[in-house]
Amino acid sequence: MKLAEVGLTDESLLLDLLNTTPVVAGLPYDVLAETATAQDWLRAHAATAAEVAGLVAARNLLQAVVRGTESAVALTPYLDAAALRAHTTENGVNWELDVDEALRGAVRAVLAWDALRIARPGRLRACANPDCRLFLMDRSKSNAKRWCSMTTCGNRMKARRYHRRARTAKTDEQP
Repeated sequence: MKLAEVGLTDESLLLDLLNTTPVVAGLPYDVLAETATAQDWLRAHAATAAEVAGLVAARNLLQAVVRGTESAVALTPYLDAAALRAHTTENGVNWELDVDEALRGAVRAVLAWDALRIARPGRLRACANPDCRLFLMDRSKSNAKRWCSMTTCGNRMKARRYHRRARTAKTDEQP
């Protein structure tokens, strides 16, 4: 993998990887645990079946790091598995990331997380809905996005707050 390849496609890989554990019909679901959905996901991200175990382990750690329940130090094994190698070409030197095939996707995701942490601190975060397990990338100018989707989580959270205020107002009005 060329080092220059760690970019927008890897940012997409990272966010999609973090979001492979949604809540479906009120229950946690793992997209990478079922063969059919895992194959579709791997195909969409140019990953192989050999990478699944590494991707799942990296996903679990990255989710904890983004939520703040785990230190970034936990990602060290993925960085230790990678090496930067120089190769000469007709035009000069080409730097490539050398990593075992089984950890390629996991290392790409970890490097994408670090690039986002440096370039756009605080923009990658978990959805503010406590019943949701998804993550979002806040690209808004104000950096105030709170929900993975305004139509689902945002609407639900606003409706809950409205009903809570309405109940409180009714309670306050009663003698």
